[in-house]
Formats: sequence, C-alpha cells, structure tokens
Amino acid sequence: MIVAFFRLIRWPNLVFIALTQVLFNYAVIRPVLLHAGLQPNLQGCAFAALALAFWLVAAAGYIINDYFDYNIDIVNKPNKVVVGKIISRRWTIIWHLVFSLSAVALGFYMDITTRIHLMGPGMLLTAALLFLYSISLKRKLLWGNILVSLLTAWSVLGVTWCESSNLIQTISLHLPQVNKITRITFLYAGFAFIISLIREVVKDMEDVEGDRRYGCNTMPIAWGINATKVFVAVWMVVLIALLVIVLVYVLLFGWWMISIYFIVLVTLPLLWVFRKLFTANEPADYHRLSSVIKMVMFTGILSMLFFSYYQ
Repeated sequence: MIVAFFRLIRWPNLVFIALTQVLFNYAVIRPVLLHAGLQPNLQGCAFAALALAFWLVAAAGYIINDYFDYNIDIVNKPNKVVVGKIISRRWTIIWHLVFSLSAVALGFYMDITTRIHLMGPGMLLTAALLFLYSISLKRKLLWGNILVSLLTAWSVLGVTWCESSNLIQTISLHLPQVNKITRITFLYAGFAFIISLIREVVKDMEDVEGDRRYGCNTMPIAWGINATKVFVAVWMVVLIALLVIVLVYVLLFGWWMISIYFIVLVTLPLLWVFRKLFTANEPADYHRLSSVIKMVMFTGILSMLFFSYYQ
C-alpha cells in the first residue's frame, strides 16, 4: 500500500520539484541577495512552507489526474494502475482534498507571517488549474500541455515571486542585482517551460492508443504523428538555440566548467533525442525519448550549482 501511494503521487517528480526550489533558492537567489546586503524572505520556516506547499499541490494534481484517467491508464499502462485497484477511488479523492487544502493553507500562512504576498491565492489557483486540467484541459488540443508546462515553470518563478519585496528594494536602491536575478529566473523558467512542453507532447505520442479510445483530442490524434514530430522538433531547435546562446555568453566570462557541463549533459542528449525522434514508431520508442528528456531536466536543474560556485 505504501509503495502504491508513492507511485500515485509520482515521488520522483516531487523530488525534482523540491530539488529545483532548493537549488534555485540557495545556489542562485540567496547568494545574490546576501551580496546586495538584503535579507532573503525565503529562509527557515518560510522556505520549508513554500517547498512543502508546492510538493503538496503537485501531489494532489497527480492524484486527481490518475482518478480521472483510470480508463485511459487501463489501456496505456495496465500494470501501473493504482486507483481503484490498490487504493480505492474514495480514498483517492480524500487524499487529493487533504493535500490541496494543506497547500493552500501553507500559502496563506506565508502571506500572514512573512513579507511574501499572494502565495495563498497562488496556491489556490494552482490547485484549481490542476483539477481543471484533469477533468477537461488534458483532453483538449495543446491546452493541457501548455498548462502543465506553465506550472512547471511556476516552481521556479514562485521562488523569485517570494523575493519580490527584496527585488523592489534593489530597484529603489539602484542595485544591479535585480537584473541578474530576473535574467537567471527567466532563463530557468523558460528552460522548464520548453522542455516540459516537449516531454508532454512526446508522452502524448506514447499514450495515443488509450487517448484515442476515450475521446481525447491530443496533438497526435488531431494532427497526426508526423505533424506532432515536426512541432516537437521546432521546439527542440528553439531550446538548443537558446542553450547555444547561453553557452556563448558564459564562455565570454571564462566559465569553462559549466560550458562543458551544458554541452555534455544537456545539449548532446537533446541532439540525440532530436535525431531519434523521426525514427520513433512504437510506444517503447517514445517512452525512451521521454526518459532521456527527463534526464536532461534533471541535469539542467543540477546546473544551478555552478551559479553558487561562480558567485
């Protein structure tokens, strides 16, 4: 039962979210603010509340998604179904409500006890959008993919949002740190959005059989596999081009370690995915591509450690 519960909440994905926020806060945002002589808002209990709120709302989203996707999952991945087989549908709903309400409560707790504002409404909106995704948007062309990608980027943007009062202060004091934080935030949020969008569409190609049977209008069903591959390829070209621009930028500073890291563990795997994309035909092929993309997401997250080193 415990193992099934952790499968239900997608514990590896939750580790991704927690690791992203820990590294982005402590390796990127916090050193810049301390260098500017400012006290970060996210420290101690405040950061723990933020990380836990994101963890809970994401877990609630995975739970409710499996609840509504029972019939589709029986076709696409029958050996991995938890809802209705190991954990009852009633308890699935209960866990979803407990996790969602706890995340919202933590958001309002941060609003009340810290200089952070609107995190409570932010968590409420996130929980509502994840519920809407599960019952409707997932089955609509592109809407579900874009929403998931935006919420992935939100895990990065949310950290910077919590420091908005400090960023406003850097502007009033004419400090350059606000520009640095803004650039790095949009760099990683943009990376998270694009690579998440690519992976979501690749997963749609993997799950096309079950989605078609139950009336989903995903991109592979609406446009066909070949057109969907072109869509993915275009976004991959955009992502790789952005990475090349970043590489040129960091090389100007002589940051050789992070440059080699990005080439070997981010750019080259993406080029491999691009090459294999057009020869993929079976669900197992798309699953392999999705796994490599997920690995690139992980190595992209770990690259934040270099910012701490080069501060």
